[in-house]
Amino acid sequence: MPFIPHTEADVREMLDTIGVSSIEELFAEIPEAIRAKPLEKVPEGLNEMELTRLMRERAASDDNGLRTFIGAGVYEHHVPAAVWEIATRGEYYSAYTPYQAEASQGTLQTIYEFQTMIAGLTGMDAANASLYEGGTALAEAILMAVRAHKGKSHRVLVPETVHPSYRQVAASYCGAQDVSVETVAFDPATGVVDPAALDAVEGDFAALVVPQPNFFGRLEDAQALAAKAAERGALVIATVNPMALALLTPPGEWGADIVVGEGQPLGLPMSSGGPFLGLMATTKKLVRQMPGRLVARTVDTDGREGFTLTLQAREQHIRRAKAKSNICTNQGLAMTAATIYMALVGEEGLQQVAGISHTNTRKLVDKLTAIDGVEPLFDGPFFHEAALKLPKPAAEVTQALAAQGILGGFELGREYDGLANGLLVCATETKTEADLDAYAEALKAVL
Repeated sequence: MPFIPHTEADVREMLDTIGVSSIEELFAEIPEAIRAKPLEKVPEGLNEMELTRLMRERAASDDNGLRTFIGAGVYEHHVPAAVWEIATRGEYYSAYTPYQAEASQGTLQTIYEFQTMIAGLTGMDAANASLYEGGTALAEAILMAVRAHKGKSHRVLVPETVHPSYRQVAASYCGAQDVSVETVAFDPATGVVDPAALDAVEGDFAALVVPQPNFFGRLEDAQALAAKAAERGALVIATVNPMALALLTPPGEWGADIVVGEGQPLGLPMSSGGPFLGLMATTKKLVRQMPGRLVARTVDTDGREGFTLTLQAREQHIRRAKAKSNICTNQGLAMTAATIYMALVGEEGLQQVAGISHTNTRKLVDKLTAIDGVEPLFDGPFFHEAALKLPKPAAEVTQALAAQGILGGFELGREYDGLANGLLVCATETKTEADLDAYAEALKAVL
């Protein structure tokens, strides 16, 4: 899509119209200390031909035959060609705002179908459409839980087994709103939170976050954790991998009040870091506290079926501090692709993808732990990715593996003290037996 910037004459005309002499004067009220400094690492602009050539070169360098075994929140699943062939058709690709129901029935129905599928996957009553990615979805869920708690407590407990980036986003997002995000340690032998550890937490808290599976791929005792939170009058926020929900018990059946997650596994390529898709679903009791858009199915005055935004006015998004959330958009194209993906593969297809991914990870773990010095980091069941303990620092190992065309996993020492030798590995349905063998041979040679 061409981008035509304003000319100097355009800028001058706009400044004259509003009565200021320069861009600097326009933003003079912003304190100097918080103004962005010049972006020193941003190169000079390129013309269209040069930029196109650069992007082709970058794309070619990405397709260099590397086998990736990195998961850690972003997963290499097969995306059927039909998903983006349909999603990039003009009627989907350029459709955006659903505010005018009479002119956007197609967009509204797509959102409604997405919400229905996510509500079904999570076992919840309603889902929104949608949030930026998993981290902001968790942050919004925390704020939602605090609102629903009616000011009794502004504390929320977040286990260290929640994705580190999600915890960082939540702390940044919520800290300025007088919400305390407190971490709960995990058992170093099992890689999960011991429900009994919650008994030592003093005072009230508004919510407990329960990851299922957690960042290490381990399965938490979600039902016991949820029960502990309920005993204390706190809400339960589940963070999930939607692909895992094809096999695991839905959070709605083990006590979750709010469910969030990252929708990238549902038809979105890894794409050098985005865009992602934040999922959120909740109970009927809390639906009015949920941020983002909600689409409902209804009938018009002639009895014809139609779709419209519901339960919240457009104005609620633009009330600054009084709004439920200042997220007043959604990842429309990503949501559309996820809807198409789920419709194409269906319930059975999701189960197959999840099952094959898990089987491949189990095979990979068996092959790698057969190598001297490599062993599971934690005991217990996992889904789709697993943490291993190596006989030397994981960062050294992954660097050596990369030289052999293997992206070997996520080095846990980057986020967790004392786990420098920990490596998180993942294998999805895209991996063949030959891929698994190639990794095992490469790791054996490196060690």
